[in-house]
Amino acid sequence: MRETNEKIPDPKELEKEISEFLAKKFGQNVKIVSPMVMTQQATVDQTKEAGKSKKKINFDLKPEELIAYLDQYIVKQDSAKAILATKICTHFNRIKRAMESENAISSMVGSIKNNVLMIGPTGVGKTYIIKLIADKIGVPFVKGDATKFSETGYVGGDVEDLVRDLVREADDDIELAHYGIVYIDEIDKIASSRNLIGADVSRTGVQRALLKPMEETEVDLKVPHDPISMIQEIEQFRKTGKRDKRSVNTGSILFIMSGAFTELGPIIEKRLSRQGIGFGARIRKAEEQIDILKHVRSEDLIEFGFESEFVGRLPVRAVFDHLTEDDLYEILKNPNNPIILGKKLDFAAYDIEVKFEDRLLQTLASHAFVENTGARGLVSAVEKALLDFERKLPSAGINEFPATSAIIDNPETFLKTIAGATKKQATHQLFGRLIQQEKENIKEYLKENQKNLADKYGLTMTPSRLDVVATCYAKNTLDIDKVIKKIKSHYDEIKKIELYFFKNHDINIVLEEDAIDFIIEKLIESPFKIEDVTEKINQDFQHGLKLAREKTNRNRFFITRQALLDPEAFVGQLIKDQINPP
Repeated sequence: MRETNEKIPDPKELEKEISEFLAKKFGQNVKIVSPMVMTQQATVDQTKEAGKSKKKINFDLKPEELIAYLDQYIVKQDSAKAILATKICTHFNRIKRAMESENAISSMVGSIKNNVLMIGPTGVGKTYIIKLIADKIGVPFVKGDATKFSETGYVGGDVEDLVRDLVREADDDIELAHYGIVYIDEIDKIASSRNLIGADVSRTGVQRALLKPMEETEVDLKVPHDPISMIQEIEQFRKTGKRDKRSVNTGSILFIMSGAFTELGPIIEKRLSRQGIGFGARIRKAEEQIDILKHVRSEDLIEFGFESEFVGRLPVRAVFDHLTEDDLYEILKNPNNPIILGKKLDFAAYDIEVKFEDRLLQTLASHAFVENTGARGLVSAVEKALLDFERKLPSAGINEFPATSAIIDNPETFLKTIAGATKKQATHQLFGRLIQQEKENIKEYLKENQKNLADKYGLTMTPSRLDVVATCYAKNTLDIDKVIKKIKSHYDEIKKIELYFFKNHDINIVLEEDAIDFIIEKLIESPFKIEDVTEKINQDFQHGLKLAREKTNRNRFFITRQALLDPEAFVGQLIKDQINPP
């Protein structure tokens, strides 16, 4: 072995040499920044921070619970919701059981992941439903477009980049990234062309590149030839003196693919015709196309252009329904839909409150249906209808805009006359009627989802509370989730008044549900604060209840809404009932 007297470079010399190398290769765009020397206390603090518990994943959901959650946001798609909720809940509960058991699922022979293939036309909520599920469970979620990737080693994106993106979405929590969801859209675009001879890097190559990650493989977080990865590795080595290989195992990562598969119908129809099932007639309607797709088999997907190994890694298939005009109307009426909420925020940017007439929503749904792009057409229809008003109303000096069919159909007439006092009064009255209409729609929605909302937020949904939620929704540009969270926050603060009263007066008061709702209404409708409410209850009841305690030998009193409205009469009745019992 040849001996050398060359001195091993110290860290500063090594940094200089690497900097020069990077400058030659990448110019001045890449530089090495020396790490800040940390004090011993800072190191201890960082260690404590690193030792904190990671984000917990909600593995306790049951399929019916997840379906009920999705029903609040997704119109129609009952079959797809049932399939996705069932298989995704099963996937994560198997993970939970494996984490709690010594017999890990990953070590079992023949363990198969519930990777999902979603089939359906554009704009029916495929991406939205997966985002909702990932958010509900609490796992990182990344979305990619199949057409943007190529086989590893060719020009184009690497499918493994999606797994690396999971780590970024998990705030560099590799353990959490192990249980993420990778969603790849337009997967039908990478089916190989049946007329092509030779290699197809952007199609078959991508399918092959996906095979290992979809099953189980280790994805190295350090990307070859990536200067950022090189710098991170150097920093890690300087801090620890060790080369730490960071990677993500995809064994528990759920892969979900989706596509429109517009050319799949004839393949299925041909097979069904041969089998004599009665689908031999030519498909004429979108609904019939979806009915055909519900009969999809692996052999159809292989004939469509997918590798058999690729199809085998997608055992769960969910077919989404075509959205009708009525479905689009129900989407616009849904209080959680981002289209109407987004438009309300647009006008709110100019301090203008907008309310939508049901008839107008039906008209907008009709216009969107003609575009044949599902829910995506709703955005275009709403924007087209309201653009002139969004442009001119901020200069009209009004703060209420009743969006009705009559006004939308005659924008010039409304915009010319809105400045008049008589017109403003008429507009205000119309706006009030739309508020009442919106409240009734919200209460109907709350009744349909009453049990699920009560379980989700730990808040009893009494009739009076439904009114409170509807009022709060009408006065704020928030979705139902945020509205109920706001009311639950008020509820929790109000219940603390009971403890305050007991500590200060040794009297146990119980605020009835109608009394709590009454207080919440005041907090929503007026500038009252919880401190003001506490002080008023203290002033109104402390002396009277002390007297009632002496007269009745009771120390627990139930405060109703009526008691809050007339404390003296309430206390007087307590004493009267004791002296002259019924």
